[in-house]
Amino acid sequence: MSPKAGPVAVLVKILLTLMYGVPILWIVLTSFKSSADVIGTSSSLLFRPTTEAYVKAFNGELFAALGQSATIAIGTTAIVLLVAVPAAYGLARTKGWLTSVGLGLLIVLQMTPQTATVIPLFEVLGNWVLLDSVAGVILADAALLTPFATLLLRPFFRAVPPQLEEAGAIDGAGMFRTFWSIALPVARNGVFTVGTLTFLLAWGEFLYAVNFFLSPGQYPLSALLAMQVSAFGIDWPGLMALAVLTSIPILVVFLSTYRLLRDGLTVGAVK
Repeated sequence: MSPKAGPVAVLVKILLTLMYGVPILWIVLTSFKSSADVIGTSSSLLFRPTTEAYVKAFNGELFAALGQSATIAIGTTAIVLLVAVPAAYGLARTKGWLTSVGLGLLIVLQMTPQTATVIPLFEVLGNWVLLDSVAGVILADAALLTPFATLLLRPFFRAVPPQLEEAGAIDGAGMFRTFWSIALPVARNGVFTVGTLTFLLAWGEFLYAVNFFLSPGQYPLSALLAMQVSAFGIDWPGLMALAVLTSIPILVVFLSTYRLLRDGLTVGAVK
């Protein structure tokens, strides 16, 4: 490492900390302000703190929206892993034109703008009587995130040594048992990593929620945040308080899985 690498790395860390830390600090401070303090120009840092916005958030639809977000995120993650794990394993162990076609289709699906799928999915969910239901949003989110999860999981299964599977076959293990007892345990870090990323993405998904939930009372947290902006103005303290409360579950999940995410993404990138 060159002598200049140390100071440069420290400078980059400082810049990144300021880039991400200052907006977070502003959000937290604004959540403890009154509407008058937000509008005032001389009260950016010096103001009388108030918990009015948090009291209003807890007395509102917070817990209902929190339950909706948790249900959608958990349901989406379960369906995505149920489909993506065997699909990624199959693509990792299959060779030839079939694999190329499968990967090409996944890349095309991943590149398709989410806005382009709203109207077709709205019609499909309407025909299946799944509009204005949690199940419909879960299926839509799962369809959106499955290509991403499959592409991300494939390198982890390719990193599983084929010799282990050959040894299992010699011992009489069939294809399903080889996958369940050998490949899946070896690639479990990758599965947990992709599962965590899927959960985080599904937690904050907004577009499908506001289009497929016809009743605002069923909105998840991401849509509840948007409801703070109206034609009569923006409730900045309420918006920031909800943003802080919405971020707490994500922060807990991230901190509890940080080492797993770091190691898993590194292994996937190297392999």
